[in-house]
Amino acid sequence: MIQVRCTVRGCGATLPAVPAAARPSGVRAAVLRGLCGHCFDVSRSGYVNLLQPQDRRSRKPGDSADAVAARRRLLDAGAGAALLEALAGAIGDLALQPRARTIDLGSGEGSLLAALAARFGLEAAGVELSARAADLAARRHPGVLWLVANADRGLPFADATIDLVLSITARRSPAECARVLVPGGHLVVAVPAPDDLAELRLAALGAVVREDRVTQLVEEHASGFELIGRREARLRFTCSADQLADLLVSTYRGGRAGRRERATGLGGLAVTLSHEVAVFRRRAGAA
Repeated sequence: MIQVRCTVRGCGATLPAVPAAARPSGVRAAVLRGLCGHCFDVSRSGYVNLLQPQDRRSRKPGDSADAVAARRRLLDAGAGAALLEALAGAIGDLALQPRARTIDLGSGEGSLLAALAARFGLEAAGVELSARAADLAARRHPGVLWLVANADRGLPFADATIDLVLSITARRSPAECARVLVPGGHLVVAVPAPDDLAELRLAALGAVVREDRVTQLVEEHASGFELIGRREARLRFTCSADQLADLLVSTYRGGRAGRRERATGLGGLAVTLSHEVAVFRRRAGAA
């Protein structure tokens, strides 16, 4: 089982396991109590809220409900198909053991992690700052452990207990990833490619700035990881007007008047959805 740690400052004790079958469904919310005496809410939908007061900057941290729902609609429409296959190819190359312990940092509404967990028989946990996203994930994918926590402040997992860490267009701490991974464990990171959403960026921002994020990734992770593989995901996705609005809300803060006005009247647009997937192995002795 994935060993979850207490997030109360100065504690770090291992919490009891929360198997999917034991999580509440449509009943009054439950409480997870550790042997340390600290308690955490288990929501009606089944996610566990580990977020501490010092780890939040607002009453409702993380992505807005509109952004979360927009991403779910886009993924349901197939916008993430190429990325999912690239991630699956990268994970398949690793030849992981059955029930490999896998965590996803910034797991969002859960579709990608749940699909990968089902395909490879992973024991999976998603870590997400937004309770709104975790709630959506838990309602649709009860076979995964969904946690609300601030991964930027620290990962709520025991040292050297995780086989695979995923970061899919999300932030990550190289030091924390190295800490929780077993020796020789793997980190798979997906970042937008230079031409990702180029057409939408031109329409909404008035310019396209092409960034090489993989080079930066390798530099950031050099002390604890070695790059062992790369893959590309590319999909030409024809968006309706509503889907363009979803892309704006979920990616470019379409509520900003200037950006919204630039994209007004497009109606529909063929957009490039492209990502680069980098596969890292934890270096011996990294911590």
